[in-house]
Amino acid sequence: MKVAVVGGGISGLAVAHRLRSRGRDAVLLESSARLGGAVGTHARDGYLVEQGPNSFLDREPATRELAAALNLEGRIRAADAAAKRRYVYTRGRLRAVPASPPAFLGSDILPLGAKLRVMGELFTGRAPEGVDESLAQFGRRHLGRMATEVLLDAVQTGIYAGDVERLSVAATFPPLVKLEREHRSLILGAIRTQKAQRKALPAGTGVTGGTAAPPKLSGALSSFEGGLQALIDALASSLGDVARVGAKVEGLERVEGGWRLMVEEHGRRSELTAEQVVLAVPAHVATRLLQPLDATLAAKVGEIEYAPIAVVHLGFDPGTTPAPDGFGFLVPRVEKRRLLGSIHVSTTFPFRVEGGRVLYSCMVGGARQPDLVKLDEAALVALAREELKALAGVTAAPSFTQVFRWPAGIPQYNVGHLERVAAIDVALQRWPGLHLTGNAYKGIGINDCIRNGALLGDALASET
Repeated sequence: MKVAVVGGGISGLAVAHRLRSRGRDAVLLESSARLGGAVGTHARDGYLVEQGPNSFLDREPATRELAAALNLEGRIRAADAAAKRRYVYTRGRLRAVPASPPAFLGSDILPLGAKLRVMGELFTGRAPEGVDESLAQFGRRHLGRMATEVLLDAVQTGIYAGDVERLSVAATFPPLVKLEREHRSLILGAIRTQKAQRKALPAGTGVTGGTAAPPKLSGALSSFEGGLQALIDALASSLGDVARVGAKVEGLERVEGGWRLMVEEHGRRSELTAEQVVLAVPAHVATRLLQPLDATLAAKVGEIEYAPIAVVHLGFDPGTTPAPDGFGFLVPRVEKRRLLGSIHVSTTFPFRVEGGRVLYSCMVGGARQPDLVKLDEAALVALAREELKALAGVTAAPSFTQVFRWPAGIPQYNVGHLERVAAIDVALQRWPGLHLTGNAYKGIGINDCIRNGALLGDALASET
């Protein structure tokens, strides 16, 4: 066996698919009864609900390449235009997030004083070299306290469900750090970057009616017809018996010429050997497997924290509640609410509901209030209903509910994350043929996992 991939989430599937597409021998071992990890779609009672990630941005070439290889490009569904409108709950009500600088100046998202402080960002200085700032520190320097507490915290909540005081800005939002490094001011950097992009456009591609074909990557928020499960099903079909479910790797050891894996599969213990091993599992699982091999490496991987998250879906019969506007809303920590936010699924992806139904997907827990995820299903549904009523005025009783809990939900790229990942990479050099991938290290989104998986698959295919 050339390569053994441990873990059948989107990262492991991307590695295995890339290896197989390059004609390389590989096996994928997944301990649970299904492939996909946190990614999965459930159809019930006229609703399509996602158990974890809800969508992806159609801007990653590796994702498009994978979709094309799986004959899924025709099933990519862009979000409705209404999804461009987004809201933040602040100062007692939902307020629209402005879509442009002029709109920001005229909006009520921040009081006048806070907006003027944001405009003062033009005079902000750079951070000292070599300092890994928290997102909050970076935000307060550039945008001021209130914009950080309201806007920046809301943005990170929708991605990491984290603690703005602990997340590393360099690890979570590297484009912001790049703008600061190259232009000092984020506003100046954004203006200069936009001008450079316009200048670089080929003739005839301007917004006033050029004749060139539109770019292949739309950049739109997207899913697949049938939900994200369509991607998992297509990957599973393409891999066939290369992917083995119910196969838990219990141990890992270095042997001459490669690696030996101790596997428990459907109640039976066995061993297999491979020249290369990819651990595409959550950090805490990788820590368990690495501990007998290299305690120092295991400890570094074990330092990566996770925020627990619960996804509470509430569905409403046609006519019982108005269709909500926009993609959804986020709630910054300063509001001291029990809801992180909610996605207006039936507005964003109308194909996920039947016959005029309305579907909210509410997020609870995160680094902010991790203990809420431990509530039983009835309590989580009651919490989501109470919060939707208080924040968005939804008074109707749902006819459909479904809850998914993820005790180790979202990796937290806290201050020191980049240094930690660099140390992990160095430590791995002591173990030729051993590799780590997944959303704990170099990007948490579906696009990140697919891109990193494809890159690793290419590298391994070139070696074997």
